[in-house]
Amino acid sequence: MDKKKKILISIVLILFIIVVILTFLVFSKFVLKANFEKSILPFANKNQDVIFNINQIVYFSNCDAKNKNISTNHYTLENIYQFTDIAFFIDSPQEEKTSKNTLKSVSIENINFSTPPKLGEPALYFKSINNFAKSELNDENKINDKLDFNISSQDEADLNTPILYNNLANPITLSYINSNIKTDYTITDTSSAITYDGTLLPKCNVSLDDISCNFSFDVLITNNMDEKYKCTVFVDVPLTTQDKSIENGSVTVKDDVNLSFYRYE
Repeated sequence: MDKKKKILISIVLILFIIVVILTFLVFSKFVLKANFEKSILPFANKNQDVIFNINQIVYFSNCDAKNKNISTNHYTLENIYQFTDIAFFIDSPQEEKTSKNTLKSVSIENINFSTPPKLGEPALYFKSINNFAKSELNDENKINDKLDFNISSQDEADLNTPILYNNLANPITLSYINSNIKTDYTITDTSSAITYDGTLLPKCNVSLDDISCNFSFDVLITNNMDEKYKCTVFVDVPLTTQDKSIENGSVTVKDDVNLSFYRYE
């Protein structure tokens, strides 16, 4: 075979390989596009309209402790804990209540402490709206894996238990509690009476950095059409505002948010 034929065959072979590669790339792109559209279009079609959302979250942060011993020359505290009560409504942009925007079931799931505090034992609890902003440490209300709310259409319900009106009339109330920040801690300065609030922190040598925490949880809804919705709520435990710190007592924060539930089933 002469040199010209060898060069010609090499060129043809190279062109063939290039065509094969280009064909493969085009085909792969087509398949990826088709798969993407197949997976994303049904999701987009289900979520053209916002059915449920959260517009505002209210936080109240404070501290408390259990007294173990009080004498003339010291105080001993058994359990110093910081708590943040959380309240928010599940809202709907549609004012008229239908089977689309009313509740059949609601649960709190997937609690994740992404940045846990350096001191203490964090957990999330159900909190009665009647006890909101009050110190309460009730292990019966601790959420271990998930919290299922009972759904009611009655005019009156026992709001000391996890109950939500199906027409979105009452808020979800929870309490983040970081317990055992310090245990059996003795305060020797008895020149002034101790106050059971955030002022305990500096008295017990606890810094805000020691108890700062970020966590999240999912709110899952099934409406009365058996459609399923989900929203993830991220919480940066508020310990300060622009003009106040929990070390001075307590902190209240109203956070305007725009969290939408997406339909996943």
